[in-house]
Amino acid sequence: MTVRDDKFGRIEVSQAAIASLVAEAVKECYGVVGMSSRSRLDELAGSLQRGSRRGVEIGEGEQGIVVDIYVIVEYGMRISEVAAGVMRRVYFSLTDAAGIPVQAVNVHVQGLRVSDSGNHKPG
Repeated sequence: MTVRDDKFGRIEVSQAAIASLVAEAVKECYGVVGMSSRSRLDELAGSLQRGSRRGVEIGEGEQGIVVDIYVIVEYGMRISEVAAGVMRRVYFSLTDAAGIPVQAVNVHVQGLRVSDSGNHKPG
């Protein structure tokens, strides 16, 4: 949970709220076709984890939160550019839009997906 004290009081942002912000930011990223769990075991246990969203893990660092994002990228896209775009958008969404200090945004590409472009010949 992220806590910030102010002269007017205290602000607490839950990990679930942060994970929701991250998931919405990732959905808007060019080249990302989906989010994935870290492993099959995590996928099965995902509903049991407090404050987690599929494909997003939030941790606490010394200088802010640490975000781990697990994505599936469109086949043919430059993976490094898609990952860098995800990092920038998530960092901006959390720091500028929500005022949450971010130490790191880590993007883990879990797979590639080939989109069906309709060019298949009937067999």
